[in-house]
Amino acid sequence: MNSIGWIVGHLAWQEQRYLLHRPQGVMLREDIQRDFTTGGPMSTPSLAETLAAWRSITKATEPFLDQLTTKKLLVDLPLNGKRSGQTQGSAIRRMTYHYWFHIGEILAIRQQL
Repeated sequence: MNSIGWIVGHLAWQEQRYLLHRPQGVMLREDIQRDFTTGGPMSTPSLAETLAAWRSITKATEPFLDQLTTKKLLVDLPLNGKRSGQTQGSAIRRMTYHYWFHIGEILAIRQQL
């Protein structure tokens, strides 16, 4: 089971990946990219630090989200500079599910504490 701090960092990683890095080429936090990727190294980071990273990344995504249109949601979301077959809209839907999954995980952890 991952720590709550790691889960928050992992959600920040996905926000950065789907809303900053892949569509815009922006890598706001290299440490988040390195430390919280799927299959990344196990760790127990500070919740305060990962929350701060999550807040800065989600704040940076707001202008991008605000300008999305139906047409832009249907555009392919490139992966490593190549077509991925995943649209921006499907990536956002995937991210929403991912949040629900990990929020449930956090609630289960809290009940055990």
